[in-house]
Amino acid sequence: MSKGRSEAAAGASGILLKYLQEQNRPYSAQDVFGNLQREHGLGKTAVVKALEQLAQQGKIKEKMYGKQKIYFADQDQFDVVSDADLQGLDAKILALTAKVQSLQQTCRHMEAEMQKEIQELKKECAGYRERLKNIKAATNHVTPEEKEQVYKERQRYHKEWRRRKRMATELSDAILEGYPKSKKQFFEEVGIETDEDHNVKLPDP
Repeated sequence: MSKGRSEAAAGASGILLKYLQEQNRPYSAQDVFGNLQREHGLGKTAVVKALEQLAQQGKIKEKMYGKQKIYFADQDQFDVVSDADLQGLDAKILALTAKVQSLQQTCRHMEAEMQKEIQELKKECAGYRERLKNIKAATNHVTPEEKEQVYKERQRYHKEWRRRKRMATELSDAILEGYPKSKKQFFEEVGIETDEDHNVKLPDP
């Protein structure tokens, strides 16, 4: 066992006690191990042993839930919350939940519109690429003014693509500030597909 891992194991009781008090929700030993192993390098045996010691010392509580032991912080250490406070928290939760659902619906709607417009822009871009290819291959078939117009249109579509991509990124980042899960989980839940998911790269200007 490495020095860092040994120190983590030795301080497992303090780490677990602090974690359970901060989270203030029930966890199994497997849950605690999974949540803290990467950050603190705790082994599962050390986690189980530390939880049992904390329960025996009365610093945390344990209960049997089916065939599994559940551990949670001693509730006596926390201030008593009135029914009015609980109702206020419930109201806030409902309001935030409704806000998240509304934002998710708006995001899905915008994503559907953007995907539709992106497909249309791709078709137009393909047509302009083909046209540009023919123009470059031609000798005296196109005037300099016509050639310049094609380049300007390509730049306009390129700028619009970049602008829409930035808008979508800013919107998703704003939602993620209050979203309890990861960005990947949010995209999967809402159904957002990125350019990277389809190996699409913004062309050079």
